[in-house]
Amino acid sequence: MNPNYVFSKGKPVALLLFFFLISAACSFSQNPQYKLLKGKSIVQSKNYYLLTLFEELPDVKKLLTGDSVLVRIAKNKTDNLFQSLQTCGKDAACYTDKMKFSETEIKTVEERLNALFTKDNALGKLVQNHLVQSGTYILFKNSSPVELLIKAWQQDARGINFAIGVYAEGKKPNYPKIDSFSITKNDSSNYVNLLYNTASLLTVECKNNALFFATPLTAALCFLEMNERNQVADFEPMIEGENKAAYNRAKTINWNNYKYSVIEIPGYGPEDPTVALSAEGMLRCRLAAIQYKKGLAPFIVPSGGKVHPYKTKFCEAIEMKKFLMEQLAIPENAIIIDPHARHTTTNMRNTVRLMYRYGMPFSKPGITCTTKGQSSMISSTLIARCLRELQEAPYKNGMRLSETEVEFYPLIEALHINPLEPMDP
Repeated sequence: MNPNYVFSKGKPVALLLFFFLISAACSFSQNPQYKLLKGKSIVQSKNYYLLTLFEELPDVKKLLTGDSVLVRIAKNKTDNLFQSLQTCGKDAACYTDKMKFSETEIKTVEERLNALFTKDNALGKLVQNHLVQSGTYILFKNSSPVELLIKAWQQDARGINFAIGVYAEGKKPNYPKIDSFSITKNDSSNYVNLLYNTASLLTVECKNNALFFATPLTAALCFLEMNERNQVADFEPMIEGENKAAYNRAKTINWNNYKYSVIEIPGYGPEDPTVALSAEGMLRCRLAAIQYKKGLAPFIVPSGGKVHPYKTKFCEAIEMKKFLMEQLAIPENAIIIDPHARHTTTNMRNTVRLMYRYGMPFSKPGITCTTKGQSSMISSTLIARCLRELQEAPYKNGMRLSETEVEFYPLIEALHINPLEPMDP
């Protein structure tokens, strides 16, 4: 909208309101060249990017640790946890409740962020230079800058509470058969002792940390680690390892020479823990190789993490990459792995993220290549499932090419962090 627009008489109110609403929203323009900050931990930065920025940006950290209310929250968290060592006894929930954010604490932080924020200070620059450009909270793009900051905070705080609930308290995750708690609660004495010892550790680690989120964040990361649930960091940084050859080649591609950007293969895990790659996975690789050799796209994206069976040591994407190279003569620089996806929803979402981060044109579709049943599901019901489980659709459907191949068009909403899947947010 032109800021010099002159409202005509008789229609000013609605138009004026519209103008102010638009003006208040962020000038949201994500940047494909933006480099995500790693911070102290890839698990942390992928799950809780705002909190990583709070730690890593010196001016922001100084502002937050200079606020007496926020510093008091940090001290109260460690003091209360220290007191739990004397008062909680055998009450397991007593320990974990003190590790999590309370609703009162979440609300107090919201109020302080709102009070501290100005467009031109450290928090304002964080929003425009990082939250907006990274796209990691893109579902909040219609918010004002301060609202975007607060919504990102709410998401990170509740994501931390979710992780502690699942991986310390044993609450059900979205997919219990593959993602559930693995610390035994059968021996209640040992379980409570573990919580006691974790609380004791946290009081030492966080005692001198003035950042208000230090204790809950450290607790969530500890419990993910103890449950061996740090798979989100597997093979990272991929552009320096498994995807280096393809990432470098992507910079040289003349995209006009290809109808599609990628050929995506959703993984299919075996049920036998001794089997590296399922028969279905081999079939999908063969189907994709046929399309690649036709020259439809310059890259194949095998997608799937360490999923089936429960706590498998085999990664679907890695095993498919090996099969593509060793059995089907696909060159390594034509394979981009996604070793983190745990469901078909995130096969699609993560592939779109890789397309974006690796500089592929978003106007060019990709194709999924898989067996008949799953291909039909991707083009019929999967978008609705994505909206239910991810709160966003990472793609829109294109044409069906065959019973095993269908086009998809990437959508930028795929960049948004999902706080309720800490192994693949």
